[in-house]
Amino acid sequence: MCGRYLITSPPEAVRAFAAYADQPNFPPRHNIAPTQPVPIVRMEHGRRRFALVRWGLVPSWAKEIGASPLINARADTLFDKPSFRQAARRRRCLFPADGFYEWRRDGRSRKPFLIRRRDRGLLAMAGIWEHWVGADGSELESAAIVTTDANATLAPIHHRMPVILDTRDLDAWLTTTETEAPGLARLLVPAPDDVLDAVPVSERVNKVANDDAALLDPVAEDEAPADGPQMKLL
Repeated sequence: MCGRYLITSPPEAVRAFAAYADQPNFPPRHNIAPTQPVPIVRMEHGRRRFALVRWGLVPSWAKEIGASPLINARADTLFDKPSFRQAARRRRCLFPADGFYEWRRDGRSRKPFLIRRRDRGLLAMAGIWEHWVGADGSELESAAIVTTDANATLAPIHHRMPVILDTRDLDAWLTTTETEAPGLARLLVPAPDDVLDAVPVSERVNKVANDDAALLDPVAEDEAPADGPQMKLL
């Protein structure tokens, strides 16, 4: 799964990485949480475009937004589950990120880890997005991150991880002329084992209000108190 992530690269670096036409300006964010506005990249009229949407997908057929956001979509049921299948076929996107957090269960406690590329480059996490219209005419665009089985790096921490796309496959994911699972299955796989590393970080990341560069500092695995306040994982 993926319940928190970060974008700390300058806007111009994110734009160069994702090759979108827009020139948005946004601050670094070290602890992005569900229901917050997040940047995605999607295809519009054959061009990659930047958009801000809510993290937590609301299906177009839902009667209301609901209290439990669909922040992740499993790759193995993506094209079958009613909540995701139309977006998977017609509305795919990228979540640019510098890394993400994952929690390892240690008895009653959960230990946070920061996962990033070994070369500290940007990640393109596969996503889907949706457009919802309420009965009162209100509108919302929202998105979810696609997840798959963990690779060998992540497996000791958690059994799921985001689908991380190779830059050579971005157009293949974004272009929705291929709308069925068989043609896209090769993309929805764990990242190679040597791409990422994982380091333990402070339990300060558990609190959404904490959003600063110190969250990225590694700590000893036994540094954070095991019996302190724990984040409720989605």
